[in-house]
Amino acid sequence: MHVLIIGGTGLISTGIVTHLLARGAGVTMFNRGQRPGAIPAGVEVLHGDRNDVAALQRACGSRRWDAVIDMIGFTPAQAQADIDVFGGRCEQFIFCSTVCSYGVKVPPHVFVDESFPQEPISTYGKNKLLCEQLFLRAHAEQKFQVTIIRPSHTYGPGSPLIDNLEPAPVAWDRIERGLPVVCAGDGLGLWVSTHRDDVGKLFAYAALNPVTYGQCYNATRDQHLTWTSYYQAVASALGKPLELRYLPAPRIWSRDPARFGLLREITGFHGAYDSRKARRDVPQFACDIDFAAGAAQTLADSRRRNAWKPSADDKVYEQLVADAQG
Repeated sequence: MHVLIIGGTGLISTGIVTHLLARGAGVTMFNRGQRPGAIPAGVEVLHGDRNDVAALQRACGSRRWDAVIDMIGFTPAQAQADIDVFGGRCEQFIFCSTVCSYGVKVPPHVFVDESFPQEPISTYGKNKLLCEQLFLRAHAEQKFQVTIIRPSHTYGPGSPLIDNLEPAPVAWDRIERGLPVVCAGDGLGLWVSTHRDDVGKLFAYAALNPVTYGQCYNATRDQHLTWTSYYQAVASALGKPLELRYLPAPRIWSRDPARFGLLREITGFHGAYDSRKARRDVPQFACDIDFAAGAAQTLADSRRRNAWKPSADDKVYEQLVADAQG
């Protein structure tokens, strides 16, 4: 099996490549070559900017792949370029979408499965949905077989561990220093976090699996946490006590709308997803990494990379703590 990954060195891609190589697949990446140290031995790299369609066509030449996986497609223009370049040149096209395409409504049965109406509220989710629609149309037109995979919060080494408020939080440093941290609302909102090595299994083992052709899948583990228990798990991973305070979400993002955009558009809403369909069709998709253990691994990696975010002199966050006390 020969697989081309558009991207290939990012968070989820790292897990995908690990499992593809374990399957004995030949792996080629197309990317800008900005992370050469992240490329395993034996992986071929084609260099170029995926937004330059001519460069993508030149790099790929007349080659064919069994499967193409697009990990960095975010706009309809990029999706259409994929269809133009790879239509008729691969058996299967796997698109990395997002659970943000569902929107923020809560289903009667709590967990959002693949049949839930897609009504995204964020620009990110809206664009991913438009991409999905283009790919499914290409599938219907028999340009290639399409599989769409929708991860939720995916974490692991190489990326910061988000909190309820922001993507690169100071909260973990504050817990390390014995200081209080803030959570939005009452801390009872549901959330699911899946390690990149587990998510990578679904992509890698969906490749050339005919059962997945024409299908959409959530890519999440079945351990759902409240935001309070999420913070508790991270504090446990750090070996520190937790002092958690609560504040209404609007009071948080009004302090700095740009900084707390993640809370305003994503983490402030219901985030519980059902991935039984994926586990049924791709039995290798078993999520084995416990969140607390994965959080400890991710935070240790942040220290090694000197990417640990300090909290000292963060006046905005200190004001949030003061607001939560009042």
